[in-house]
Amino acid sequence: MRDHHAAHGRHGEARLSTREAAELLGVKAETVYAYVSRGQLSSRREPGGRGSTFDAEEVAALARRNRRGPSGTSPAGGELSVRTGITLIEKDRYYFRGVDATELAARHSYEEIAEWLWTGSLRPGITFTAPDSSVAVARSAVDALPEHSGPTDRLRVAAIAAAAADPLRFDLSPDAVLGTARTLIPTLVAALPPLRHDHRDTGPLARRLWGRLTGRTPDEASLRVLDTALGLLVDHDLAASTLAVRVAASARAHAYAAVSAGLGVLEGPLHGAAGGLAHRMLLEVLDRGTAAPVVADELRAGRRVPGLGHRLYPGEDPRARALFALLDDVPTAAPALAAARDIVATTARHAPLHANVDLALAVLTVASGMAATAGEAVFAVARTAGWIAHTLEEYEERPLRMRPSGHYVGARPPQPLPE
Repeated sequence: MRDHHAAHGRHGEARLSTREAAELLGVKAETVYAYVSRGQLSSRREPGGRGSTFDAEEVAALARRNRRGPSGTSPAGGELSVRTGITLIEKDRYYFRGVDATELAARHSYEEIAEWLWTGSLRPGITFTAPDSSVAVARSAVDALPEHSGPTDRLRVAAIAAAAADPLRFDLSPDAVLGTARTLIPTLVAALPPLRHDHRDTGPLARRLWGRLTGRTPDEASLRVLDTALGLLVDHDLAASTLAVRVAASARAHAYAAVSAGLGVLEGPLHGAAGGLAHRMLLEVLDRGTAAPVVADELRAGRRVPGLGHRLYPGEDPRARALFALLDDVPTAAPALAAARDIVATTARHAPLHANVDLALAVLTVASGMAATAGEAVFAVARTAGWIAHTLEEYEERPLRMRPSGHYVGARPPQPLPE
């Protein structure tokens, strides 16, 4: 699209003045410069002092993106909105590239779902394997950590070590990033210390991860729950950790660094720790025999009841619904499942809150003899595939576009030098 008033630059491309760009975008001139400061538009100072000019096609593309943005979101600022073709959440359901995510997870393995997110194609039977050299470096780095280190500590260190061992990590082409993804995820799993002496790193990723979360021998029903949980947790739109990944990718950080950014945010108590809180609550309910006093203690302390409610789902979290259905087939899960339902029923007397995926994951971790941090490990491994998908998508966007402008509220200059 070209404006008939547009000037032409040195190479013949159509250029717009600030006024023309503002008219096309439907914003004020000041907003045009805000787009420039955020990296959403590029400008050029023309000789002769005529002010800044803007590439007409670039402005038209931004206008089209703004028109596709959600209603109620100001194109000049306000709530951050990022175009994505990966995950859609609506009406208590969510979709991966337009396909119902719970149906995908019911029929396909975690690795197959990851491939679907990355490429839009399914590769039946695919398993991810890591080169021995990458695993050795990651394990060596993780083994040097203090014994009390949590799984997210270990995964972050493993990602950094694997990056340092990969001289091709700065190749950001899609094929190279996909190659990194297919080896990084199994490297992260292999870097976690095994809890069984006879554990082998073969077969689907869920089986390999199981032996690093519990010393119990897995049954097929429990493995199916773990694999389904990994598939369900692959992505969930722009969660805080995913936004951090996209910021890193916007700055053209390599895939390992982008994943490291996500792992750093995941460790926050308001993001990745929710599963551990639900795990501990379930154990307390099982110990006391009823949910009522446990729920009362949480509310008396001014805390939200872990594992309940989700701001994106007015009804039940579809991930929780899918996992609870599978947990019904796991005999050892019956006590924890009953405790979870007791928590939901007890809380429902006062607030219309439904179970979320953290509570369902806690049932699995409690029933399987896993530590309270196991849910966080499952979440981190699963979400790594989603982070890679967002990294690939962000590499196709303008570099450094995620550069918001600060709204300065400090003392106005000039201030005297501090003494």
